[in-house]
Amino acid sequence: MDPIVLAAGSALITAIATDAWEQARTGVVSLWRRARPEEALAVERELTEARAEMLASRAEGTPEIEVTLAEAWQIRLQRLVRQDPALAAELRRLLDDVLVPAPPAEPPPAAPATTIVLNATATASGNARVYQSAGDQHITER
Repeated sequence: MDPIVLAAGSALITAIATDAWEQARTGVVSLWRRARPEEALAVERELTEARAEMLASRAEGTPEIEVTLAEAWQIRLQRLVRQDPALAAELRRLLDDVLVPAPPAEPPPAAPATTIVLNATATASGNARVYQSAGDQHITER
């Protein structure tokens, strides 16, 4: 099986359980519209069903469902690419841009830790109170 198809099938099943769900569905359905337009609505419906199965599988702790779904979509994608080899390039773009987007940029380095030393001594008399802190302090009156 084509490595792009293997990667795309697995990434598709992972993506449908994330915020990338709609983009993944739209991208896959557009592939079908190009090669087999009469099947596009059915594919969209089947992706919605696969998403429901995937989310249920994760909630139930049954990861084998994820593997089975990925294998099923790998086979379907392979058939699609065999019918129209030009779709392999489109599938690669979908894989790179939607299904496995580039990781976010590195976060800026954290500010160096600050050392605070509290050497003050406070004295309260009468009904007075003293509050000292070397960081955040939250006082709740009762």
